[in-house]
Amino acid sequence: MSSSVRSGGPGTQGLAPQGGLALDAAGGASEAPPAATAPTRIFLRLVVNGAPHSLEIDPRESLLDVLRERLDLTGTKKGCNQGACGACTVLVGERRINSCLALAALYQDARVTTIEGLSAPDGELHPLQAAFIAHEGFQCGFCTAGQIVSGVACIAEGHAGSADDVRHWMSGNICRCGAYPGVVAAITEVGGRKLP
Repeated sequence: MSSSVRSGGPGTQGLAPQGGLALDAAGGASEAPPAATAPTRIFLRLVVNGAPHSLEIDPRESLLDVLRERLDLTGTKKGCNQGACGACTVLVGERRINSCLALAALYQDARVTTIEGLSAPDGELHPLQAAFIAHEGFQCGFCTAGQIVSGVACIAEGHAGSADDVRHWMSGNICRCGAYPGVVAAITEVGGRKLP
């Protein structure tokens, strides 16, 4: 136990020292409240890359963890796990989100697109995937899936009219290798075309 708990000093009211006892307002010991029970599991329905899925999940699971751990769609990366790097970007409908911050339980019946869902069924690359290759918009590749998915949304949102627009609207996707010139070139090139 810390010295403040032993002494009953400031800030100790309601603290539960080891042994399951808590200190009451007068500094005396009382029984600690019962521990919270684990959340019940819930059923989640998603359509991911056009395929329906029904899963039993813990309501605390992120959409990212469901995609990677339950559906084995590992193209979407877990980078910072705090919504700061964009490596986990997916599309829900046509809206890009950081899937590490999204509780899967809130996306019942959602249509989710990951990097695996962008290419055609015959394996033909999405135009932006091909442009990333042509413009060398990646180095290590860790951020690439999030960059491409976010780039697809950036184009669909009408924010790919200039390099400055792309830099602004893609600022939530971090590339630690510094492949930004290729990323911007790929998105602005494809942004000038009509996507399928």
